[in-house]
Amino acid sequence: MRFLIDFFPIGLFVAAYKLHDIYTATAVLMVATLVQTGIIYTIDRKLQTLHKVTLVLVIIFGALTLFLQDERFIKWKPTVLYASMAIVLGAALWVWKKNFLQILLGSQLTLPDAVWARLTVIWIGYFLFMAAINAYVAAYFSTEFWVNFKLWGYAFPLIFIVGQGLYISRYLKDEDGAEKS
Repeated sequence: MRFLIDFFPIGLFVAAYKLHDIYTATAVLMVATLVQTGIIYTIDRKLQTLHKVTLVLVIIFGALTLFLQDERFIKWKPTVLYASMAIVLGAALWVWKKNFLQILLGSQLTLPDAVWARLTVIWIGYFLFMAAINAYVAAYFSTEFWVNFKLWGYAFPLIFIVGQGLYISRYLKDEDGAEKS
């Protein structure tokens, strides 16, 4: 169910683009992201920072796209989001000596501090990769290709999450408290 909630704004964006144009799709994305945020808030009674940042960036970049009639703004929004996440995680880890990933997920996962640090570096790398690949596609390919990339590009997060799960699974403790081998 959560995957559908996360996916529906981009699904509607792609459908609106295919049926109309990038500007209609941008308006649909803005409304769908507002609805998505409302649904998440209704279910969880709170919003994670990522949801708030995503909503703000979609509204700002979407409004700029519509007001200036320049599709480059909406195309570069994912790059700004991913790069920002990498910068925040990196600054927290290396400058402020805080592990935001551990702070956010530590109540759900018990992992050694060294694993949390490596996991955070892996997330930083993932966010930088996603920022770079979106920037490349946005800069060097047509809008049609970029919109299609937004759809099939969902393979990257799925592969990343599976890989991350495989990585951390060996550090998780079983129900008896012993590490799995």
